[in-house]
Amino acid sequence: MKVFLCLAFLLCWYICGLDANGNSPKYSEALQLFPGRLETWPYHGYSAANWICLAYLESRYNTKAVNNKGPSRNYGIFQINSKWWCNDGETAGAEDACQISCQSLLNDDIHDDIECAKQVMRDSNDTSTWAAWRNYCSVRKVDRFMKGC
Repeated sequence: MKVFLCLAFLLCWYICGLDANGNSPKYSEALQLFPGRLETWPYHGYSAANWICLAYLESRYNTKAVNNKGPSRNYGIFQINSKWWCNDGETAGAEDACQISCQSLLNDDIHDDIECAKQVMRDSNDTSTWAAWRNYCSVRKVDRFMKGC
């Protein structure tokens, strides 16, 4: 539980963190990626808390996470699948809908991860693509993921 709270705090600090002048550069970046206030951060009707819940449950906020799913693999903080969304050069019959290298999802710059996750949302019309969303985020209150932001 302590680890979860620390990770949630760190992600909130990353998104909402203040610079030396008291400004919030990560907040500004977030607003550019998802229009609207962070508290309501709507993208296809899903708030920032939903996205943070998804990132936590899929990868525990690990931007370098790779999970082998048999004939395909999941990459990065949102666990983007190589069969449908990114190209890892190994997955037979890959669609590469995001037109992105899976390797580029494995760094701390999550802009491309977010853009691809938004593509997943647009193409599938919801977050049910992610098992973590179906089994947890969609059936529980996710506001706690925004505490401290």
